[in-house]
Amino acid sequence: MKFKSFLFTWVLILCADSMSAQQIIAHRGYWKTEGSAQNSIAALMKADSIGVFGSEVDVWLSSDGVPVVNHDATVTLNGEKLTVQDTPYATLRKVTLSNGEALPTMEEYLDAFARCKNVKLIIEFKTHRSEEQETLLVEKVINMVRQRAVQERVEYISFGVNLVRQARRLDSQAPVYYLNGDLSPQVLATLQLNGFDYHYNVLYKRPQWVRKAHELGQKVNVWTVNKPDDMQKVIDLNVDFITTDEPLLAREILSKQ
Repeated sequence: MKFKSFLFTWVLILCADSMSAQQIIAHRGYWKTEGSAQNSIAALMKADSIGVFGSEVDVWLSSDGVPVVNHDATVTLNGEKLTVQDTPYATLRKVTLSNGEALPTMEEYLDAFARCKNVKLIIEFKTHRSEEQETLLVEKVINMVRQRAVQERVEYISFGVNLVRQARRLDSQAPVYYLNGDLSPQVLATLQLNGFDYHYNVLYKRPQWVRKAHELGQKVNVWTVNKPDDMQKVIDLNVDFITTDEPLLAREILSKQ
């Protein structure tokens, strides 16, 4: 009976999540759990296992043109700090994540994602020194997505205007969102973007942007919301997506709405 009660409760939580106006995106995957690490393949698979809407991941281009998964502009190898875009893939491959995984390539990440059953992949293109590097990165990643026929399950985000423009140019159907917090929904409409993905402090200062975005048919995402009070505030602002390092906490709060 205890197991049946537990199962019934878990089904109710999953149903509440799926019916909620807001959806949850696991920031850098679901990494705050055993055996996981930020931007690891394990974090992606664990995000899929808990049934959230999306799992976010960050991608750079190595100096020899290989898209690799990492958040920061640098990595540390044997005590030495290396800039990702200045380092060849063979060297980056020696970097180990905190859960023991090797630093993944985007191809490896997408191969794992193709096996996921529930989650969407939210790919963040990191800004590079040159537009040429950025354009090459977007071209390579979108081609990889198409080769695996998962484009209907992938969305793109970036702080860089050139990067979101390139994503829109190369895939007219993909959801593409801007991250930097400095452009109004009206400007984003001229860029043919699907909406914005801004830090919650931006929306606290300009709550009218949420309403305007919805009037224009855009979606609103907000990052990175980890505290219960902030989660409730952005829920009350009527955002569409909540990006968080605490996906289970967000689900619990949403289930009480």
